[in-house]
Amino acid sequence: MLDDRTTAATAWPASYPQGYAVVDVETTGLARDDRIVSAAVYRLDARGNVEDHWYTLVNPERDPGPVWIHGLTKDVLAGAPLFGDIAGEFSERLDGRVLVAHNAVFDWSMIAREYARAERTAPTRQRLCTIALSKELRLPLPNHKLESLAAHFGVVQQRAHHALDDARVLAEAFRPSLHTAARDGVRLPLLECRPLTEWSDSPATPRVGYQPSYGQGSWRPSRKRPPCPFPNPGRYEVGKPLLQGMRVAFSGDTSVDRELLEDRAIEAGLHVATSVSRVTSLLVTNDPEAATSKTVKAKSYGTPVVDEGAFTQLLRDVAPATTSVPAPAPASE
Repeated sequence: MLDDRTTAATAWPASYPQGYAVVDVETTGLARDDRIVSAAVYRLDARGNVEDHWYTLVNPERDPGPVWIHGLTKDVLAGAPLFGDIAGEFSERLDGRVLVAHNAVFDWSMIAREYARAERTAPTRQRLCTIALSKELRLPLPNHKLESLAAHFGVVQQRAHHALDDARVLAEAFRPSLHTAARDGVRLPLLECRPLTEWSDSPATPRVGYQPSYGQGSWRPSRKRPPCPFPNPGRYEVGKPLLQGMRVAFSGDTSVDRELLEDRAIEAGLHVATSVSRVTSLLVTNDPEAATSKTVKAKSYGTPVVDEGAFTQLLRDVAPATTSVPAPAPASE
């Protein structure tokens, strides 16, 4: 932990926000039409000190999704308030503050959609992702999971994937991160929170992979990815976890925004490949019978194939890479 005496002697940056709302939401899934099942907020002052906290269950009005992760069954959620019923309390805790979350683009997108369904607007205009902040601070983390950030600052997790405990853990890890940034004069990676102005729950069964933000075509500009720091351990084996360093390719439409899915894979320590080759560990596709170049190559090479749902579950428990990197073969004499 950072010693408060260090930052006490340092002038606090005038450009820093005056308050933060550290948020965590548990959801029925990761797609555009998924819903929030629980939410927690820790309010912090300008220097990251906890002011209060709040937690609520939310009736998603649908199947609760991965109960084995968040532990919230249909029976537990049946008597919970609808999001529209708690939107006012949620707003009180967000009002005038920067929303802080781990992988904030996901939490914000889920919150913004719930507010839009309730025909309201969340009163927050900026967000801060603690993954982005840890990168700005160059923290020596093995990956960008919340448990790794918590371990770095000596914060003990008690109930992983419980919104209140995850928000507490993040609040405790954010405070020393904030003080380190202030001490070193680091600009906080603040992004705009753009609220949705309308929402429609139809059609009832949306097309897999429908991404209106991409426009009419399916073309997306490629993004330069950082090199994967881990060696490729080989192909994925069914029934076993993914290993850091595995090369993963995607083909076809995805219900989760493709860039978000790829970012999650990279944060877990995987290598996102733009094509399928003999060294590809896994192909992720919702349509394995489609005659795309990637699926055709995967079949010819015997590359394992899983759908998006199975892949997102595998992402929750990626095994660490081996510490040793294979040495190059000796030159022939």
